[in-house]
Amino acid sequence: MKSYILSIDQGTTSSRAIIFDENAQLICQEQQEFEQIFPSDGWVEHRPKDILDSTLATCQQALKSANLSASQISAIGITNQRETTIVWDKNTGESVYNAIVWQDRRTHQFCSDLVEQGHSESITAKTGLLIDAYFSASKVAWILDNVEGTRARAEAGDLLFGTVDCFLLWHLTQGKSHATDATNASRTMLFNIHKQQWDKELLTLFNIPEAMLPEVKDCAADFGSTAPAIFGASIPIAGIAGDQQAALFGQACFSAGMAKSTYGTGCFLIINTGKQAVKSKHRLLTTVGYRLNGEVSYALEGSIFIAGAAIQWLRDGIKIIEDAKQVEAIARNANTDSQVVMVPAFTGLGAPHWDPNARGAIFGLTRDTGIADIVAAALKAVCYQTKDLISAIEDEDIQLDKLRVDGGMANNSWMLQFLSDLCDVEVQRPTLVETTALGAAYLAGLQVGIYKSLDDISQRWQCQDTFTPSWDDEKRRNHQQLWQRSVQKVLT
Repeated sequence: MKSYILSIDQGTTSSRAIIFDENAQLICQEQQEFEQIFPSDGWVEHRPKDILDSTLATCQQALKSANLSASQISAIGITNQRETTIVWDKNTGESVYNAIVWQDRRTHQFCSDLVEQGHSESITAKTGLLIDAYFSASKVAWILDNVEGTRARAEAGDLLFGTVDCFLLWHLTQGKSHATDATNASRTMLFNIHKQQWDKELLTLFNIPEAMLPEVKDCAADFGSTAPAIFGASIPIAGIAGDQQAALFGQACFSAGMAKSTYGTGCFLIINTGKQAVKSKHRLLTTVGYRLNGEVSYALEGSIFIAGAAIQWLRDGIKIIEDAKQVEAIARNANTDSQVVMVPAFTGLGAPHWDPNARGAIFGLTRDTGIADIVAAALKAVCYQTKDLISAIEDEDIQLDKLRVDGGMANNSWMLQFLSDLCDVEVQRPTLVETTALGAAYLAGLQVGIYKSLDDISQRWQCQDTFTPSWDDEKRRNHQQLWQRSVQKVLT
């Protein structure tokens, strides 16, 4: 009997279900987009019901498409958009407010006040994070302070908080499991990454009742089983990791110094630092890469808020392209001497700038600028921001000579060659770019014994394409200067 793993990949703009066989081969995948809600400038929300319904629908469709029954699935792995915050009633499962998405900036002033009050150093020392509206803590506090009656209900023990993985787990087990994993916990700004536990002082600072919080487990662990009625039979849920850490795992970056960059809605570059939690000089985040058998592998992470979302904006916002799949062919027709630069700071700039008030701009437009130049500029912007992160990592005395890439944009060979040229680094695209979902499947498979060890998983990683640098130093320097001049114009 073959073994199969169902991987739930709940992302920012869509939910996906992917079934892998025991050899980590993709059997089928289903995807469903859901509505993005923008109630005010800088606010981003999702309906929790949309997240849950789209997840269940894609899982059920994947089983049907693969002609498999739930009893043939050995385990489920979950990976998710991180930091997105949901508060729900522990008796009914109903959310008290929309999910506040990781991109949301409504708590910026609250976070600025914490910085002014002198909390930066202690929070970074405990959590590895910078005080920012990006993370979950201020979002939970906002819900408790702004949604009528929620604080009293939370203090009475009737409300639960969780990131998206936790919310899905609770519903899949019909309320039996209120748990998360160490990677998702590490992104809340409430979790001490050195002690590996919720921090009571931070809970007091943000005024969040401890009873709301989930139990924190290893990434490969017994998270409970799905209620039989959901898929027709009970399936063990055996692996959970936030999307970027799941991609790190799926890319088999198990040794210190190995790095991956995921190009999805945003872009996230993570480098494994092993057992050492490296404190960054350049405002990179120190985070949990993964935790297995109680042992933590730490990582440094740089976050770019807008990557694929810039292409989505070209399609849905200003409507200059019809399909995201067109962008590579369009970019190849761009003027090679074009000085057009897009700074896609739609929700501020992430690492290493961390300027929440920066806003997007396009520079260098001339009379002969065409659609191809603007599309190419959007792709180049992702590469320029990646270069900023790599420069920051190398200045931490960490050498990066190869970069494994994944996510939807990693299918774009034009962009990957530009990335290699600009960053002066070998870029490796694996045979399977769906490494986020694959990482969740590996974790679940590790827990139930389908995969025997990290070495077993490493041997399965396969490189499909390698991109090597071809530019001279002067050309690289000119591009970097053009980008830096543009960024300086949008910083506040």
